[in-house]
Amino acid sequence: MTKHKIASRKEWLSRRVALLKAEKEHTRRADELARMRQDLPWVKLDKAYRFETEQGKATLADLFQGRSQLLVYHFMFGPDYKAGCVSCSSIADGYNGIFSHLANHDVMLWTVSRAPLAKLLDYRKRMGWSFPWASSQDSDFNFDFDVAYTEEQQRQGNIEYNYERNSHAMDSLEEPSPVVAFAASSGVDPATYGRDRPGLSTFVREGGDIYHTYSAYARGLDGLWGMYQWLDRAPLGRNETGLWFRRRDEYASLKNVA
Repeated sequence: MTKHKIASRKEWLSRRVALLKAEKEHTRRADELARMRQDLPWVKLDKAYRFETEQGKATLADLFQGRSQLLVYHFMFGPDYKAGCVSCSSIADGYNGIFSHLANHDVMLWTVSRAPLAKLLDYRKRMGWSFPWASSQDSDFNFDFDVAYTEEQQRQGNIEYNYERNSHAMDSLEEPSPVVAFAASSGVDPATYGRDRPGLSTFVREGGDIYHTYSAYARGLDGLWGMYQWLDRAPLGRNETGLWFRRRDEYASLKNVA
């Protein structure tokens, strides 16, 4: 027998209509936030960044591929990782098919990580993805956009992430921090794992100049995490107890599911 409240269809409809009002308010607030993002001032970039791509060496301008807008997902895959971050992997599962739609709407979507390109492409093949992925291994790009840190910064506690200094859960490297489990799943120790972080940075190109327009980190990426958008609408919600999700090819019970 369920412990959840049971109601008649009439009672359910009354509650659902009340919820609809709140959902509409939430949607309007989301629209307002989108406008606020677009109203942010732009910062001109004067520094040259170099990347390794399947097409060879590339500049940040090259990543636009003729579009005026560029979205970069900072995927946690450090040079020493054996596999990409499991959280970033679950996010990438949701946007794998999105880049084609964006590319036809004047927006390029790239994934950028510090691992060598060959390692990134091998992992992309394993996961069955097709989006463009660039290596920033020999560039300051990840460091400049606050998604990578040196060992010295880590030792000194001189890390600023999500616009705050040393306040993120990833800076706690001891048990029972989930970082320990995430690190193990990527084949590295927690300290090595924590020197890379997830994020999204956006850029625009006008008249030959490139401008940084927006960056988001940590829970600011929730909207990109497709599985949680579905779980938030499931009867039991996120219903999480610890690190429950895996890379999609690691679920033993789903070996025969496409």
